[in-house]
Amino acid sequence: MQDLVRQLLQAIGEDPGREGLVSTPRRVAQSLAFLTSGYAADLDAIVNDALFTVPHNEMVIVRDIDFYSLCEHHLLPFFGKCHVAYIPDGKVIGLSKIPRIVDVFARRLQVQERLTSEVANTIRDRVAPLGVAVVMEATHLCMAMRGVEKQNSVTTTSAMLGVFQQDARTRHEFLQLIQGRRSVGGPMRDGGPGAGCAD
Repeated sequence: MQDLVRQLLQAIGEDPGREGLVSTPRRVAQSLAFLTSGYAADLDAIVNDALFTVPHNEMVIVRDIDFYSLCEHHLLPFFGKCHVAYIPDGKVIGLSKIPRIVDVFARRLQVQERLTSEVANTIRDRVAPLGVAVVMEATHLCMAMRGVEKQNSVTTTSAMLGVFQQDARTRHEFLQLIQGRRSVGGPMRDGGPGAGCAD
């Protein structure tokens, strides 16, 4: 990877041997290894049997989860907040595991729509709740730094499963509960794979 970074630096007209760039290939390789560490993550080890039987069947929300990811089309960052809710059906998951699940999928090359769905599907499959809701709000540097160059644009995606999809009142309750703490806003649309910022 370091050799490829040196070639890239040469291709854009830089001198990889100059003082400020001598260590850049090593730093970039280390940075990319961390930012894409989700590929090697073991979800079983992360969840680590942190599922607990409880009689609780009210909505559980973890909101304002910071996440950082890389756009798979341009390898530029996108980042923002993730809000997750589920309604238990006899089992709950340790609260710290939800941000860890978000990180597993964020630390891969992504489109926001797929990232949103992957988080929701994983919680559904691991916890088997009555429903799962995930909303992600993000700024994409591939839109802010290049292309349309809209620095203040925010993309909001959602995935609603189970009762959140079937019951408008449950869905509305979740959206109302996260509304007051949103740091960014924008129109909400359901996410699906393959969209994103391919221009």
